[in-house]
Amino acid sequence: MGLLLITINWYSLTMCILKHHKNINTVLEWPDQSSDLISLKIFVKCLSVYFETYGCQMNVSDTEIAWSILQKAGYSRTHELPEADVVLLVTCSVREKAEQTIWNRLKHLTALKKRSQKHKPLLKIGVLGCMAERLKTKLLEQEKLVDVLAGPDAYRHLPRLLSLAYGGQRASNVLLSLEETYADVMPVHQTPEGHSAFVSIMRGCDNMCSYCIVPFTRGRERSRPLSSILEEVRMLSDQGVKEVTLLGQNVNSYRDLSEQHFICSEGSTQLSRGFKTVYRTKQGGLLFSDLLDKVSQIDPDMRIRFTSPHPKDFPDEVLQLIQERRNICKQIHLPAQSSSSRVLHAMRRGYTREAYLDLVENIREIIPGVSLSSDFITGFCGETEEDHQQTLSLVREVGYNVGFLFAYSMRKKTHAYHRLQDDVLAPVKQRRLEELISVFREEATKVNMALLGSTQLVLVEGESKRSSEELCGRNDGNVKVVFPKTDLPVQPEKPQMVPITPGDYVLVKITSANSQCLRGHALIHSSLNDRRTSEHLLSKQTI
Repeated sequence: MGLLLITINWYSLTMCILKHHKNINTVLEWPDQSSDLISLKIFVKCLSVYFETYGCQMNVSDTEIAWSILQKAGYSRTHELPEADVVLLVTCSVREKAEQTIWNRLKHLTALKKRSQKHKPLLKIGVLGCMAERLKTKLLEQEKLVDVLAGPDAYRHLPRLLSLAYGGQRASNVLLSLEETYADVMPVHQTPEGHSAFVSIMRGCDNMCSYCIVPFTRGRERSRPLSSILEEVRMLSDQGVKEVTLLGQNVNSYRDLSEQHFICSEGSTQLSRGFKTVYRTKQGGLLFSDLLDKVSQIDPDMRIRFTSPHPKDFPDEVLQLIQERRNICKQIHLPAQSSSSRVLHAMRRGYTREAYLDLVENIREIIPGVSLSSDFITGFCGETEEDHQQTLSLVREVGYNVGFLFAYSMRKKTHAYHRLQDDVLAPVKQRRLEELISVFREEATKVNMALLGSTQLVLVEGESKRSSEELCGRNDGNVKVVFPKTDLPVQPEKPQMVPITPGDYVLVKITSANSQCLRGHALIHSSLNDRRTSEHLLSKQTI
């Protein structure tokens, strides 16, 4: 049951509600006779909110936070648009294409709202997240496509903003905060089959890369208290979650300053060798290595991942911890963006091609067999063919198994927008992107082919999209693994066969590979703790 407390012109809205909304109880509280306004308490049974989430994993986490706040305020959630009283879009502004997708969706929803006035007069549309902050005036006043706007730091105010919207106002709060981390809000996780979850550990970014809008839409870096994160991870472990991904715009620059003795500690930022920042060295606090240490101890059978990091924040102590802990995945996302030192300087990334390659060498020396993924941008301001060829050569030299590749899209407010020229033609950007994708696939195929004949521990996600007779999951390196659905033994020497379900760990023998996935056949149920024992017993059977 949802509760809205609104001060409005009582007669017109009351008649509208009584006529059009079936599932309501109303209680009218009359003021003194001189006023034509009343305080109308509308108890709406199952006032439903519908979310659409666009962009990165942080937006998935933000959706869970926003839903937790609205659920506490009395709303119910629907996954069917026609059932919704409130439609909320959690948005992304990183690239122009993402924004255009949301603009098109908003126009469709606005048209739907107009057509639904007779049978759905209370329908409200809201935009949350980065796009709300960046385009508030255009969304609310010029285009008039939405009723509610809430920036990334304003989700606590959603119940009040919706109340204002139901009172006939267009409501917004897009102020950025230096402190908001939603540490006291326990997200309502909507995980597939409950086997994996995202946990936000910090918000914002201080790096100020010249192409990036994030510092302007998400604000400055601030980290969630360690105690709050550990509480959420323990709760997820108790619920049977088998994999947690720690999230942040610059996740490995985590620094907990929530308590005085943390602030006064002697720890200072330790950067990767050869890297620098645009800001002064930060002092004090509990660092990412401290967090990773504590989180990985909660449940030895729960995988720990993290994203998205910056290459500058990989000191040796973080790498050594990843190598030592069995449940921290031996997979590192290492966004390069370019491999031309000249372009990297223009991007304000804080490193050269040589420093990046030195870091890759150091990672592979400390974590043998590590899987690497990366981000790249083609056609950045001033990029030449020689710069582009250097990027292609880096991809060939490093050998990533996963990549996120995009043509450059200039964003207002950024350093590049004010200081640089977007002088690479769109067809050239696209051609370079296609070349980069082609080289990336070639190298990813080589990396994955090297796993032929190996046995991979796979966390099962569910049925394959292409066949109900196959299952899929991901290995430690975050590569998709597909295998036939079958019953498996729990122990090699025992005949009892058990079905495979989402959330199970199974050992899979790899028989084929391409640039995007591995294929094989499942051998036995297993776990992070039992993997070595299972492999040993299987090898004895083979002998």
